[in-house]
Amino acid sequence: CRMLYVMVYKSPELKSMAIAQWTSDVKIDAKRGKIVDRNGNELAVSANVYRIDLDMNTLKRRVEKDAADKVRNLNLNGILISSDTKRYYPNNNFLAQVIGHTNSDGVGLTGVELYYNKELAGTPGRRIAELDRKSKELPYTISEFTKPVDGKDIVLTIDEMIQYFAEKSAEQALKDYNAKAVSITIMNPKNGEILAMANKPDYNPNSPWVDNKSYAELQNIWRNRAVSDTFEPGSIFKVITAQTALETNSVSDNDTFTCNGSITIGNRVIHCWESAGHGVQGFPDIIKNSCNIGFAELGKKIGKEKLNDYIQKFGFGQKTGVDLPGEAKGIVKKTENISDVDLATISFGQTDTVSAVQYLRAFNAVANGGTLITPHVMKEIEHYDENNSKEVIDKKYDLAGNSKKFLDSSKTAKLRSYLERVVTEGSGKGTFIEGYHIAGKTGTAQKAGVGGYQSGKYVSSFAGMAPSNDPKVTILISIDEPDPSTYYASQTAVPTAKQVFTDVLNYLAVKGDIAP
Repeated sequence: CRMLYVMVYKSPELKSMAIAQWTSDVKIDAKRGKIVDRNGNELAVSANVYRIDLDMNTLKRRVEKDAADKVRNLNLNGILISSDTKRYYPNNNFLAQVIGHTNSDGVGLTGVELYYNKELAGTPGRRIAELDRKSKELPYTISEFTKPVDGKDIVLTIDEMIQYFAEKSAEQALKDYNAKAVSITIMNPKNGEILAMANKPDYNPNSPWVDNKSYAELQNIWRNRAVSDTFEPGSIFKVITAQTALETNSVSDNDTFTCNGSITIGNRVIHCWESAGHGVQGFPDIIKNSCNIGFAELGKKIGKEKLNDYIQKFGFGQKTGVDLPGEAKGIVKKTENISDVDLATISFGQTDTVSAVQYLRAFNAVANGGTLITPHVMKEIEHYDENNSKEVIDKKYDLAGNSKKFLDSSKTAKLRSYLERVVTEGSGKGTFIEGYHIAGKTGTAQKAGVGGYQSGKYVSSFAGMAPSNDPKVTILISIDEPDPSTYYASQTAVPTAKQVFTDVLNYLAVKGDIAP
């Protein structure tokens, strides 16, 4: 009976134990695909390292060759050394929150590493080798070997040089204005490509686990604020209100708006930033002067139904679909809940909240003649054939399936001409660059908190496009909590934007079209 029990009932278990004694079963990780910029510059790579196993249990991973050789030379029983890979980020903090990082097993945790983990990871292989009585591999027998399939490469829309310009300006703004955080996003408005996305402060993906930081604190450092954070946009939202007014024929060139410095709606007094008032203005003037009172009246002309309808068409209150993790939806107040006061404040950029990437998608529609395009960082996914010589494109970004025309091209052109006056005559004139038509809008929004708006805490922004008649690039500068002594966008975001535009337009060799 005992023999029957051992030989029949316990046979599968004992056989498994026996095989485990004279074989080693090692998983062979696939080499993770590279992440490169649009010009092939390497941003994340997997280098060849080694792993050391003791009696089939992992002893040490990601070991450099010299250390592996030392262990191999010890000639110890039960020690197995095999190939492995380790993730490296050659540029350290560069583009950190966009690229993201992996864990110790090479699995993406944040950023592109997480979003495209399946494509980057590849398929692991497996090696089952027979061992002698000293647990050393027998050189002439391999029971099973499955070759790993390397991961695919992700080619980003990011331009390394434009990203450098954005990083440099963001770092300078963070320092100069003693800000809590700075985000700069640069896009091609015609195809939705994100050319640069810089967030400061940042971190080094090569060593993301900072000592003495809780996991919540680490996540705060790792997150991509341009995608994950929302804010009341302030006056940059007047671009959306103005375009809506044009689209719905709610305003004409003959309409006038009177600003005496404040307006009373219901039981609330709404103030313009210009306490003395702007007097009587036409439609282009309330844009140039960024007049809150003028936009409160414009919102009333449009009406809450039409305004909210276009806010939805511009994509607010919903995710853009950008191929980065952690995207926020923002908040758009339901039409039935919008009071007369809400209508006024929404019109000039308070109450509703947006993310940077969400706003720039909407702004791009004005820049490109009326098409809403999904922003994206993946240009294409590629790999090489078995001979490692031929590049094979697996997937290109589908522009046609991710764009929708919803604005009148002639009306967007009209608004661009009005926004150009903001740069030549209004609050954005610090962005003016001799020889170029630049259109833009400033915004200085007080931050909301528990119980109302927070004293001395602002988000200063500038959204711009150039050249304004046929924009090649759009830019959004967002400076979170600059020093209260210099918090206006004209003092912070505008000078930053001028530096970015100067660098980018020169790099792209965009010719000026204004005679000196």
